[in-house]
Amino acid sequence: MSQAAVLAEDLPVLSEVVSMTADSAERSGLDDRTFFLVRIAALAGTGAPPSSWLVNLAAAADRGLTKEDVQDVLVAIAPVIGTARTVAAAGNALRGVGIATALSEADGQR
Repeated sequence: MSQAAVLAEDLPVLSEVVSMTADSAERSGLDDRTFFLVRIAALAGTGAPPSSWLVNLAAAADRGLTKEDVQDVLVAIAPVIGTARTVAAAGNALRGVGIATALSEADGQR
């Protein structure tokens, strides 16, 4: 089972978002790597909250994207979205990873 699916298992809203992401990936016509690189840029550009980063980073990791890939996208778009939004995006991405870690640890204690 993918990391995103595990995280969404007990959270119906998160489960729906994971499902919507999968559906849009199929319809986009992009390969998985490009799809998630574009989504990372969109998350940063829109000021997405940590929970959005959680869903997307979990799904991206399931498809082989790395921390370095996320950093590369943020570096590439920083001149367009500005330093404040880039730093906020990096913080929200880290918070999303922290939420994923906390949920995984809680699941392991069940």
